[in-house]
Amino acid sequence: MRYLVTLLLAAALMPAADAPKKSALDKATLEAYVRHLFVWGPHIQVEVSDYEPAPMDGFREVHVSGTAGGARQAETFYISDDGQKILRGSVFDVKDNPFKRDLDQLKTESQPSFGTPGAPVVLVIFSDYQCPYCREEAKMLRENVLANYPTQVRVYFKDLPLEQIHNWAKPAAIAGRCVFRQNPAAFWEYHDWVFGKQGEMTAESFQAKLLEFAKGKEIDALQLSRCTEKRETEAEVNRSVSEALALRVTSTPTLFVNGRRIPSRIGWPNLKQVIDFEIEYQKTAKNAGEDCGCAVTLPSPVPSQ
Repeated sequence: MRYLVTLLLAAALMPAADAPKKSALDKATLEAYVRHLFVWGPHIQVEVSDYEPAPMDGFREVHVSGTAGGARQAETFYISDDGQKILRGSVFDVKDNPFKRDLDQLKTESQPSFGTPGAPVVLVIFSDYQCPYCREEAKMLRENVLANYPTQVRVYFKDLPLEQIHNWAKPAAIAGRCVFRQNPAAFWEYHDWVFGKQGEMTAESFQAKLLEFAKGKEIDALQLSRCTEKRETEAEVNRSVSEALALRVTSTPTLFVNGRRIPSRIGWPNLKQVIDFEIEYQKTAKNAGEDCGCAVTLPSPVPSQ
C-alpha cells in the first residue's frame, strides 16, 4: 500500500505533458483563426492556398479567400517558419516599383485600348457590363481621359463578369470580344453602347439588341451572331477572369494605375491627382507605364485572328 501511495504522489507531482502547439502552417488551424478574425460564419466558403516561399526570410506566404454569393474577400498572410506568428499586409523591396508584383501579372497584349502607345501612365480596368458602378466609372474614363491627357495616358479594358449576380454580363463580355476580334475600332462603340443600354438589357433581350447595335456599323452582323452563339471568344474572357483571380481582384470596377490598385469606384478629381502624380514621377523613374522596366510588356493591341 505504501508503494502504491508513493507512485500516486509521484504521478501527481510530475508536470503535465504539454498540449501540442497550434500551428498556422496547418490549413485547418489557419482557416479557423481567419474565420474568427473576420467573423466569417459557416455560410462563407473559405479557401486556403498552398504555402509558398515568402519574399523575406523566416516566413511563408499563403492566400486565404472567403466567398459568399457574389462577394469575395482575398487576404495575404505571412506565416513564420515555426507556424506561431502571422503577419497580414504587403512586403516591398525598396529597389523595385512598389507595385511590381501586380505589374508583372497585368497582361495587356491584344486587349482593347484607347490612348497613346508609349504613354507614361497606363490604366487597366477590370469591369462588368452589368455592374452599375462600372457604368459610372466607364463614363467617367471615356469623358475625361483623352480630353485631359491626349498623349500621356493609355487605357486597357479587361473583362470580369460576376456571373453569380449578373446573368447577362458574361454574354456581353463574349460579344465585346467578338466585336473587337472583327473590328478593334468598333469595340469602344460597343463598350459605350452596352453600358448606355444597361438599364434596358435583359438576358433574354441581349442577343436581339446586339444585332440592332451592329446595324450601320462596320461589323458583319452574321459573323458577329455566329461568334456570340458559338461563344468563340469565351476562352479570352475566361483568361481575363483568371488573371483577375490571380491578382486577387474581388470586385468591379477595379482599376490599376501604373500598377497602383484602386479597388472601388473613384471620382475624376481624385483619379486626376493620381495620374498627375504618376506623370511627374515617371519622368525620372520610368518603371511603369508602357516603357516599364518590369517583366511585363505593354505593346499595342493586335486583334487575334
